[in-house]
Amino acid sequence: MITLQSAENAMRTLYLDAIAKELNIGTNPLLTKIEQTSSDVWGKEIRKAVSCGGKYVQFVSTLKNLYCQIEFSDKTIRAFGVGPGVDLANAEIREPLDAARFNLSRMLYSNGSGCLGNIGAKANGAYPVTQPQRLIEGSLVDVYDGSQNTHQRLRIAHINRDKSTIKFEEDPITAIGENCVLYVSRSKDKELTGIAALFDTAKPIYGLERGPHSFLTPYIKQVNGKWNDGAVEQAIEATGNAVDFIACSANVKYAYQEQMALQKRSIDVMELEGGFKTLSFSGIPLVYDRFVESGSMYLLNTKAFKLHRLCDWRYLEDENGRILRPVSGKAAYTATLVKYCDLVCDRPDTQAKLTGILR
Repeated sequence: MITLQSAENAMRTLYLDAIAKELNIGTNPLLTKIEQTSSDVWGKEIRKAVSCGGKYVQFVSTLKNLYCQIEFSDKTIRAFGVGPGVDLANAEIREPLDAARFNLSRMLYSNGSGCLGNIGAKANGAYPVTQPQRLIEGSLVDVYDGSQNTHQRLRIAHINRDKSTIKFEEDPITAIGENCVLYVSRSKDKELTGIAALFDTAKPIYGLERGPHSFLTPYIKQVNGKWNDGAVEQAIEATGNAVDFIACSANVKYAYQEQMALQKRSIDVMELEGGFKTLSFSGIPLVYDRFVESGSMYLLNTKAFKLHRLCDWRYLEDENGRILRPVSGKAAYTATLVKYCDLVCDRPDTQAKLTGILR
């Protein structure tokens, strides 16, 4: 007879390692290039001594909380360990796992704020949004207006990416006004310190002001024109030729392909860890990512990054060590995977960004 305990045992022995591997290696090609380590983690913080011109400075960052919540129906729990039960469990794991991979990829290229773009007042049955590529159906969001009032835990039911509109399962009681901001629910200013934070040079990073520390400022250049090999090569040289990974928006990828076709030059294709296939520029992987801003490309030295973690993915346990919890009002149980970590770059000055690339 299948019990909750035997189902939990199966989740620990059959699923945990596979889920952790997929989240770490199958999420995003950039993540596969970044070393994950437990070094420099002190309690809830990362404290890291970094060499700067013969001296040392200390980077400080808080560990961020990553979650993946899985819901199993009672039917699946009762069938756990039986042939059909494995198929049911796999199917119910897939959707939350895909959502976790989506959000982790988004965080890698974000600034840590949890901002998903702007949202406007409802019109023609839907809400206009500025960055639909950053949203996913079924996710919970909070809406902030200029007074920091919030509409909390609104679930996105539908996204029209062609029209840049969304619909919620239930509209808030108080109407959403113009020029409000969408955030991941309960995650405002609590996400990973992603790539975009490095290039927001007006703000401190890792607890340090940038002015006194020139190595905290990456190379940034606005191209305002079509693809130009020279501009890309100049950016690579500005990093000390440390670039080993390039991420770009869709229109930049197409601009590169069109330029190569115009010059009748072939494009090499590379396969990266995790099974990702991508284009190549001068032997460097050039990867399209939906979360890179239009007209932009990041030229990254991935060896300077580390994902500092308290531990790898683990189930959240109650005081009795149980990982499955009943869902109120439903014949279902939930389990939550957690990981406490943050992304730190030792040398921001070996990173580069080009903007304004036109197709």
